[in-house]
Amino acid sequence: MSRIGRMPIAIPAGVTVDIAENNKVTVKGPKGTLERVLPSGMMIKKEGEEIIVSRPNDLKKMKSLHGLTRTLINNMVVGVTQGYEKVLEVNGVGYRAAKQGKTLTLSLGYSHPVIMEDPEGVESVLEGQNKIIVKGIDKEKVGQYAAEIREKRRPEPYKGKGIKYADEVIRRKVGKTGKK
Repeated sequence: MSRIGRMPIAIPAGVTVDIAENNKVTVKGPKGTLERVLPSGMMIKKEGEEIIVSRPNDLKKMKSLHGLTRTLINNMVVGVTQGYEKVLEVNGVGYRAAKQGKTLTLSLGYSHPVIMEDPEGVESVLEGQNKIIVKGIDKEKVGQYAAEIREKRRPEPYKGKGIKYADEVIRRKVGKTGKK
């Protein structure tokens, strides 16, 4: 039995969860509204202040969808109550970020500035010139946008220049040594 799938999801105060046909789940909370169509084989029931996800049978596909469905609903509940954020750091001489309206401009040592537009439902905030905080209520969109920003200049192992997550550890390498 899926250990994660079995756990009930507590609905905090101020959050409403609606389950429509075809397992369309809508979660409304203080930070906004999220909706998602979940796998139709799963049985999603609201019992009091809890949501319980159960599977119809023990087929391998159903087993794998069980924990996933429960986690997706839980991420929606956490998103509308607390929200999600990812912190990125820009390291390197002359590397910096600037924000104007919904446009994020990155100077990353290329011959041109890299311009990125904040997607719907996701917001990027700058702290200084080298710290980017990506915030939003949808965990998937926040992670995706943060990954797209990081992809513009990945951290390299010799000097550690590039864009990295704040909690990421870069494995450093020793450079060349000259002959004697």
